[in-house]
Amino acid sequence: MTSPTTSTSSAMVSVAGLKRCLSQMSMLAFKATTSGEEAWAHTWSRFRQSRFNARRIRKRVVFKHGDCNVIQGNVAKRRRKYLQDIFTTLVDAQWRWTLLVFAMNFFLSWLLFAVVWWLIVFTHGDLSEEHLSGNETWVPCITNIRGFTSCFLFSIETQHTIGYGGRVTTEECPEAIFVMCVQSIAGVMIQAFMVGVVFAKLSRPKKRTQTLMFSRNAVINHRDGIPCLMFRVGDMRKSHIIEAHVRAQLIKHKVTKEGENLPFFQTELKVGGDGEEDKIFFIWPTTIVHKIDSKSPFYNMSANNLLRERFEIVVILEGVIESTGMTTQARSSYLPSEILWGHRFQSLITFKKESGEYEVDYALFNNTVEVDTPLCSARELDERRAMFNQDGIEENSKYLTTGNCRMGIGLFPSVRSHSSDTLSSMDSLSIDDGHIEMKLPTSPIPVTITAPEENVEETTPLTNGKIPNGTFKNKSLILHV
Repeated sequence: MTSPTTSTSSAMVSVAGLKRCLSQMSMLAFKATTSGEEAWAHTWSRFRQSRFNARRIRKRVVFKHGDCNVIQGNVAKRRRKYLQDIFTTLVDAQWRWTLLVFAMNFFLSWLLFAVVWWLIVFTHGDLSEEHLSGNETWVPCITNIRGFTSCFLFSIETQHTIGYGGRVTTEECPEAIFVMCVQSIAGVMIQAFMVGVVFAKLSRPKKRTQTLMFSRNAVINHRDGIPCLMFRVGDMRKSHIIEAHVRAQLIKHKVTKEGENLPFFQTELKVGGDGEEDKIFFIWPTTIVHKIDSKSPFYNMSANNLLRERFEIVVILEGVIESTGMTTQARSSYLPSEILWGHRFQSLITFKKESGEYEVDYALFNNTVEVDTPLCSARELDERRAMFNQDGIEENSKYLTTGNCRMGIGLFPSVRSHSSDTLSSMDSLSIDDGHIEMKLPTSPIPVTITAPEENVEETTPLTNGKIPNGTFKNKSLILHV
């Protein structure tokens, strides 16, 4: 049995908790009443921010799927201009609006001509009680018309040439015959117009671009010793794109010599399957190449600069659809964060011996592999190449590291030549214990080699490009060509 003191203390605690709960509820109610509009506005702003967060962060001109991130504002008389080109407006509109306009055109035309037919029979007196009772001497404009509903049904039958045979236009009213001709012509025009809009929407070449693919990333690596920017395009359909050609534009901020700011200056990039010709034979995924030479806007850009640059590369694939003969255009874009430096696309075409066909594995379409690529700009790389080509390098050095340029011997074929047509090639000289043998090309130019032997200078001609054994006791020689 609990004591009175314990029960009193528990009651006080419960009362205190109740007061605290009531105070919190009153505070929440006060905040809801005083700042309800502000809270709603804050919630709406967060919703909009989450809805358009991707667009605000990326700031793309062209999205990855090809849509342009551009809207037109403050266009004078926009509605009037859109109505003047109603066909294009309906083709560009969404399907729900096109189908709504399609249905409303027919329904309103039926209703309009139903009113006209009702006025004709009403003014002629066909709807009076004595004429509707079945007077055989009265000839109506339209037979079996008993009200507006009958006029609406006759309008539908006339416009679509249904002809159930229950209602027929007579020779009593010439205006009825004229209206019947007008409605027949109007019905054909409306039907042809709306069918054309629907067919144009279904056969738009824009839908063909859904099966044209661009690689998720672009890559930068060396091809034949030249830095190249590359991206990959592919087509998933068996019907090909005829006369396919590729374009690429660099969109970047530019300040002219006169101080004019051009925030979205477009520079055309020279691209192609080989970096020269923009037309491609588009039967399988193709790697598009842009050579970073002295004419390229990326000539002074290194790997570190790429991380700080702000630009966008818009790539465009155009061609004729083989099945329809219509021209299509697919678009995509690459930001600096989507360009992988020192990567190369993985091969995805294999030959199947079983069927004798080439198979394209689109699961590898976006796959890349890392390759050894200098981190410096193409300009700095050319300067290093020119310097080492002039001064020469050590024959046993595999890599030369200068700043951000880690340059392999294979990048400079002119420095170390494996051809036997030059005397600078170390592969043409072989040294043994017994003799020195130099392989020289058969040439009409006389070559004389002199070397000291016991303080006696002896001149010995070459025999078939070789020095006889025992001619020299040391391995130093002077060439006089």
